[in-house]
Amino acid sequence: MDELLLARLQFGVTTVYHFLFVPVTIGLSLLVAVLQTAWHRTGKEKYKKAAKFWGKLFTINFALGLVTGIVQEFQFGMNWSDYSRFVGDIFGAPLAIEALLAFFLESTFLGLWIFGWDRIPKRLHLLSIWLVAIGTMLSAYFILAANSWMQNPVGYTYNAEAGRAELESFTAVLTNDVLKWTFPHTIFGCWVTGGLLMVAVSAWHLSRRRNKDVMFSSLRLGLVATLIGAVGFFASGDMLGKVMTETQPMKMAAAEALYETSAPASFSLFTIGTLDGQKPTFSLEVPYLLSFLGTGSFDGEVHGINDLQAEYEEKYGPGDYRPYIPITYWGFRIMVGAGTAMALIAVLGLWLTRRGRTPDKPWIWKAAIWSAALPFVANSAGWIFTEMGRQPWLVFGLLKTEAGVSPEVPGGTVLTSLLVFTALYGILAVVELGLMLKFAKKDPPEDPSPLDTGADDEPQLTFAY
Repeated sequence: MDELLLARLQFGVTTVYHFLFVPVTIGLSLLVAVLQTAWHRTGKEKYKKAAKFWGKLFTINFALGLVTGIVQEFQFGMNWSDYSRFVGDIFGAPLAIEALLAFFLESTFLGLWIFGWDRIPKRLHLLSIWLVAIGTMLSAYFILAANSWMQNPVGYTYNAEAGRAELESFTAVLTNDVLKWTFPHTIFGCWVTGGLLMVAVSAWHLSRRRNKDVMFSSLRLGLVATLIGAVGFFASGDMLGKVMTETQPMKMAAAEALYETSAPASFSLFTIGTLDGQKPTFSLEVPYLLSFLGTGSFDGEVHGINDLQAEYEEKYGPGDYRPYIPITYWGFRIMVGAGTAMALIAVLGLWLTRRGRTPDKPWIWKAAIWSAALPFVANSAGWIFTEMGRQPWLVFGLLKTEAGVSPEVPGGTVLTSLLVFTALYGILAVVELGLMLKFAKKDPPEDPSPLDTGADDEPQLTFAY
């Protein structure tokens, strides 16, 4: 059995599965904080009901994301021990801060928020959910700092005797050019994910004429979050593409299956041809677009795969330095296509629901419900493109993937853990989906307490979360 292939497959499955929960957690935490802020400022009960309703979906998702994240980290020592030795001195600081600062911040104040309804002062309770939202984004920042270092290693020295990279500048790691745009790109994607999930569940209730006071406000908030997230997603993605052209030109060339250096370079929306993309028989292209995406100039030069392969062979020695082109090519287009569809849905939805209107066409509600799948498709395709486009490197220019796998773990062991954990993921997915659907179909909670006036010391009835 090929231990390397199995280890890569297991890490890919675990990472994609884990990242199904992460953007929902980050996106919903912010939206719940916004809803609770609206209740705090206006005193309207519909916002309090909405905050509690979406908070339940958020906490369910948070728990599943935590479990899958732990499994992902275990793999560093189990299947990728040589990789762990190489990057351990670099990754130790950001991952430790993520665990000790960001994760404890979000988990501590999440507990305070869950059990603090009508038990602690309103302002403190509101602060709790905002700290949870900030904590989730801080977690993303430090984890992405580690990942960005794999894409563009900075702030290190190579210890040839120990055979590993050693941290020289923590500031350089936290201000990596790739991180500067990967972080907002990811966060905007999370806002879109949380927003469209809110749109889908609200549409399900509104299509059945249920809970309009709560769900219509949630629908509009979800659409606004989706539109803002989509605009930010494309803007940050544009800047990330330019950084990628500088730091990983092979990935940019692979995104277009561009084999020959071109100036200007066109961007193909759709191509039919050989599997590796070298001989297209039909291609629908937008002239000059790839040059602009990669360089900021419509006539900028974009290096081709063949020239880069020759350059890397001269620099790093004999080998194949090309990623698997079909995955990078189509992964990039799936991400961009799904992102475009989400932006259009947000614009159309805001237009159809302007001034309190609700559409009367059943297909509109069905489309809104099914739109929840789009951000998960975009997020997964984007991460697969990012990680597959870096191949054959684990750490670009420093450590090849084949050199990072655990040397003493047999293929049978990896295969067993792959099958067992994939089965567990399937069970968890069923449980997660069942719980999410169960709570999503319920009516927002009715609070028996009178309308709050905003006074922190006002006696209130206890509401069991």
